[in-house]
Formats: sequence, C-alpha cells, structure tokens
Amino acid sequence: MIIKKYTSDNMTNVMAMIKKELGPEAVIMNKRYVRQKGIKGLFTKKKIEITAAVDENAEREVKPISIPQQNNYNGGIEKELTKVTEMLQTIVEKNVDVSDKKVIQDIKPENENKEVKKNTGNKRGLSKKALIERDVSEEILANITSELKQTEEFKDVKRIPDTVLMEKIKEMIKVDENEDNGGRIRAFIGPTGVGKTTTIAKIAALNALSTGKKVGLITIDTYRIGAVEQLKIYADILGIPFSAINNLGDIKPTMEKFNDCDLIFIDTTGRSIKNVMQLSELKLYLDNIRPDKTYLTMSMTTKYNDMLGILEGFSSINYDSIVLTKFDETTTYGSIVNIAYKTNTPISYIATGQSVPNDIERATTERLVDLIFGEAFI
Repeated sequence: MIIKKYTSDNMTNVMAMIKKELGPEAVIMNKRYVRQKGIKGLFTKKKIEITAAVDENAEREVKPISIPQQNNYNGGIEKELTKVTEMLQTIVEKNVDVSDKKVIQDIKPENENKEVKKNTGNKRGLSKKALIERDVSEEILANITSELKQTEEFKDVKRIPDTVLMEKIKEMIKVDENEDNGGRIRAFIGPTGVGKTTTIAKIAALNALSTGKKVGLITIDTYRIGAVEQLKIYADILGIPFSAINNLGDIKPTMEKFNDCDLIFIDTTGRSIKNVMQLSELKLYLDNIRPDKTYLTMSMTTKYNDMLGILEGFSSINYDSIVLTKFDETTTYGSIVNIAYKTNTPISYIATGQSVPNDIERATTERLVDLIFGEAFI
C-alpha cells in the first residue's frame, strides 16, 4: 500500500493532486488543517492536509463508509462524524477485526506528526512576563515565587532566577503514570461542551486498535439531544458494543451485558457546577456503577476562574485523573500550570483536535512543559 500526504489551500486542489498521482482508487485516510511550522505559521492561514492511500494490488472497488442520516438535533454532530469515518476508513475497507494491530500502524503516524517545533534559540517561556502572556495566573506565579523565597537557598535573593522558576514549574506538572493499569470500568465527567463524547471515542478506538482488547461504550447522557446517537455511531464504526443507561434501574442489567468486555468507557451528561442537584444525580449514578477510574474532562479554552470552579465543583465525585481538550483551539497553554498548582490530580491525556482516533495523546511531562514554555506547537 502506498500512503502519501498532500497539502494545499483548498480541497479541490488536494483532490486533484491525489487523483493525478494515486488514481481514482485512492482512499482518503485522514483530513486535517495545518499551519506552517514555526512562529510565522501562527499568522498564516491554515491549509488542508489529506492523507491518502492506494493499494496497488487491490482487485475490488473501495466503497466509502456511509453515515446514517441523523434527525433533528444540533451541535454539528454530522460534520464531526464525517471526520470519524475518514479516520477509520481503512478499518472498514479492509474488513479487518479491530484487534488487527496492523491497522493502528496506518493510523498512528498522525499522532506523531503533530507540528512540534523546538525552539533552539532563546527560551521564550522563561520570564514571568512571557508566562503571564501564556495565561499562567499572575497570582500563582507570585505564590510560587513567594514559596521559593521561603527556602534557605533563596531567602536573601531579591529576584528568583527565571531558570529556577522554570524548574519549579516542571516539578509541579504531574502526569498519570498508571494509565495502563486504570482498571476495567472508566467514566468521564465534566461540564458541557468540553468534548467528552469525542474524547471517549478516541480513547476507545486507540485501545481497541492497539491492544486488541474488547472495548464497550456506555452512555448515561440521555438528556442532550443526539448524544446517544452520536456515541452509537462511533461504536458501530469501531464494531464494538454500545448501550445507554436511562435510569438507575438500568445499571445492573446493562453492566451485565458487558461482562465479556476488557474495558468499558462511560460517557456522562455534562453538568453545570452551579447546579448542585445535577451534580448529586451524577454522583448517584457513578456510586452505583462504581467505575475503577474517573476522568475529569476540561477544555483548554476555559477561563482561569471557571477552571477553578470546575476543579472544585466536581471534587465531590472524587475524580482520579484529568483530560485536557481543545488544544487546537488556543495558542497559549499556561492553564496547565494553573491546574497543576491547584490540584495534585495527574493529567492522563491531551486532545489536540476532532479527528478520531488521531487527535489524542498520552500526556507526558516533556510534552506539557514544551507547550507551556512555547517550545512546541499543536
């Protein structure tokens, strides 16, 4: 199989390039929007990048995946699901089982080609001013500085060196080193609009494709219009079981149906931290489901004070880890520092786009630090 990437300003040009070089039998494996690498790229228009493939020995016509027509719900789900079909095109085309590890080799490179630009000159993220410009809380920086000045080494120092401040921030960043042993049942909670459902689909797909484990999807988000249909279509594309829990009485029989699953991912209704009753209802459901691990999902576009409210508001549910989404919708990542300072909870994943399963990464300290200090870009 020949796999190539094509980039242009518009879809028409890209498709013409693909057809000319790979022929009409070429299959679109992935579509995303990219910027020019480096600082200049921040000020240029995004281009369309298509990953296409063709099997030189193929004897059958490749048919595109069709998405069932959705009825009367909002939120751009159809557009999002179209992207999902492009990401998982090869799975259906080859009629392979999701445990076929060869498939993930075709998909994984997208995770590796995020535009990471190392800054080999002056480290732009060292000064306090630069950190504040990257949305690190000025209050938190003042507190960190104050804490350092209370130590024996820096008690008589008028100004804490920037390099020391950077090292202190590095020490604060905690990532989930125990993600592979997170248990069988895993629930995702968080406010509305942070991308819980798409994030679950990404993580479920990666586990199904790369580990060969049998994965199941369950939703208790029966309030949001289209939420059940959205996750069901993800499950259908992946070829994994799906079910919805509509009330507390559904929990036991539903969980029993998933007894043969190695991993069960549970989507929940987005809740407002201002609605104590809704949060109590969510806690009641999870207390009955008893997940082995609970992830708090938060968006990187959320304002600092709202982030603090979310961390505090969902604390009654005792979440074990944090997933940060929408890295592609911001250019500053100082919120990572704010979260690290305010909670001891580790970060498990970062979501860098809407493509399933590509735009999800296991969080590493090095990656997060590079993003904070402006030494890497999404």
